[in-house]
Amino acid sequence: MTSREIDLVQTSFAKVAPIADTAAGLFYERLFEIAPQVRPMFPADLTEQRRKLMAALGMVVAGLRNLDAILPAVKTLASRHVGYGVRAAHYAPVGEALVWTLQQGLGDEFTAETRQAWTSAYGLLAGVMIEQAHGKETIA
Repeated sequence: MTSREIDLVQTSFAKVAPIADTAAGLFYERLFEIAPQVRPMFPADLTEQRRKLMAALGMVVAGLRNLDAILPAVKTLASRHVGYGVRAAHYAPVGEALVWTLQQGLGDEFTAETRQAWTSAYGLLAGVMIEQAHGKETIA
C-alpha cells in the first residue's frame, strides 16, 4: 500500500469510529443479505461480534504503517476463523460488505480514491488470511 492509501484508510476509519456500533450493524446486515450462507456461523445476538469486528478493524487500520507488527495477530485470526467454518470464498462478500458499509457511513466523503485504498487494504490483509488458513486459494 502507498502512504496515501494508508492515510485515506486511517482518516476515513477515524470518521466511522464514532458510529462503530451502527457501522458494524450495517456491515452484518449487508453481509447476511449478500451471503446468507454465512449467517449460521454467527451467534443470534451480534452485540459482542460487532464490538470484536470494530476492534479488529481498528487494530489493523492503526497498524497499516507497520505490517510486521500486526500480521501475527491477523494470521492468528485467520486460523481461528477456519474453526468457524470460514472458507476462502467467504472473504469476497466480507470485503464487499465492508466497502458498502464505509460508503454508507461516509457518504460523499467515500471518494473513488478512498474506495480504492480500502480495496487495496482489504485485498492485502484478506490475502494474508487466506494463505494462512487455506494455502493458495483465492478470494474469488
